Amino acid sequence: MTAPAQNAPRTDILVIHSQVVRGAVGGRIAGFALERLGHRVWFLPTVLLPWHPGQGRSHRHVADDATFAALVDDLIGADTLSGIGAVVSGYLGSPAQAREIVRLVAAVRKANPEALYVCDPVSGDRAGLYVSEETAAAMRDTLLPEADVATPNLFELEWMCQRTIATETEAIAAARALGPARVLVTSAPAMRRNSVSNLLVSDKAAIAAEHGAIADAPNGTGDLMAALFTANLLAGQSDEAALKRSAASVFELVARSVKRGSRDLLVAWEQAALVQPMALVSSRRVMDAPIRA
Repeated sequence: MTAPAQNAPRTDILVIHSQVVRGAVGGRIAGFALERLGHRVWFLPTVLLPWHPGQGRSHRHVADDATFAALVDDLIGADTLSGIGAVVSGYLGSPAQAREIVRLVAAVRKANPEALYVCDPVSGDRAGLYVSEETAAAMRDTLLPEADVATPNLFELEWMCQRTIATETEAIAAARALGPARVLVTSAPAMRRNSVSNLLVSDKAAIAAEHGAIADAPNGTGDLMAALFTANLLAGQSDEAALKRSAASVFELVARSVKRGSRDLLVAWEQAALVQPMALVSSRRVMDAPIRA
């Protein structure tokens, strides 16, 4: 697997996501991974949590909407927005934050028309929504129409398209109905048994990258996948290469973390997997068809 050129320029990346005090999810894992790959990260927290909610009950701290809007105003007024090559948004603390993110993305694009907007509509999993329906709807109706890339998991894709997905073909159809030009579906239906599929659907092709499933995987894999895919696209990799490399890094990091018995992704201990993953991930081109077919 070819490594990105060492002398390639590294643009700034703006991450808009949750912040945990302990653990490796949300903006914390996204920021670490992007900085390890050489990017300077701007980080706008949407909510503060002591740890991932799946690791126990905790208090949730969200800035009021006026304070969040004021932070966005400050960022919009920065004279260094042109250095931002991508915006990555994830978990939201309130529905109103979506409107402010759209304002901020527009300002970044005005300063740098080549900037990429990646929306990870973090809203739920197989257990159901873990944000309010209003917040999930704001991601769907306000953020996704602005996104160049979306990275939902299978549940999120089902919820946002209001359809049940049981097959790869159904996942492709739903991804093409979602809106963004490129949709990366994590935990998509896999062709092989006991496997995990990451399915990238664009206007040119649908590509699946599969690897073995690992029981009791730590939280944060989707957050990490969105960040790595963004970085690999910015490094100039093709869609397929960016997909395979990102999936390999996540798979290797999960495997090594589980082997150590950790309930968190051990990004600090196993950070080599972010830079030069050794795990093998197979990819296949599923079909070529217009995105609106």
